[in-house]
Amino acid sequence: MAAGSGSRMGAELPKQFLEIDGKAILQKTIEVFRDALPGIKVITVLPEAYIDYWKDYCLKRNFICPQVLVKGGITRFHSVKNALERVPEGALVAVHDGVRPLVTEKFLQSIFSAAENVIGVIPVLPCIDTMKVLKTENTVLKSVPGVEADRSVLYGAQTPQIFQSEFLKQAYEQPFSPTFTDDASVMEKNGKSLSYVTGERLNIKITTQEDLVLARAIYSIRKD
Repeated sequence: MAAGSGSRMGAELPKQFLEIDGKAILQKTIEVFRDALPGIKVITVLPEAYIDYWKDYCLKRNFICPQVLVKGGITRFHSVKNALERVPEGALVAVHDGVRPLVTEKFLQSIFSAAENVIGVIPVLPCIDTMKVLKTENTVLKSVPGVEADRSVLYGAQTPQIFQSEFLKQAYEQPFSPTFTDDASVMEKNGKSLSYVTGERLNIKITTQEDLVLARAIYSIRKD
């Protein structure tokens, strides 16, 4: 999934095309899947205006990885739905954020293995910060009286989220809802029971300039 505009990054290019260690973030992300799972089929969902840009990038950089290129939709839900039209029945489908290049090969192999005999597997991490329930009043954040967040039951979801293709396709036949923030929420709204595994702390989603600085630092350490 690389169809976002990257507005929060504030860069000239969408964030998926910014470079880390001399390569576009999207290339780094695809490479780790290709290396971890030889023979995997890649569907890359892009903003329509950048499909030719990505083709040219792959050609000029000699990035050899067969990909099916799909036009993104108006929301992430619609982008995934567009991609699912190119997915066959009887497949394991990993839906991954194109700006999470730090996921490791070992983790990908383990989560694909975990997904083989269940409907879907979601990587999650327990929240380590103290959580506050707040609301905005006249641009000022204020606490919500009588409402507390129990950190012990709160987890942050990551990607890749992996599903049996027939169940995921069926779930995406539902009408769009603003509550669909990831693929797991779409599946759960469709009444499907999912499995959860512990994710990786460094599998961050690069969204802001600070995330980009951190990702570059992590790659520098990994190289050493």
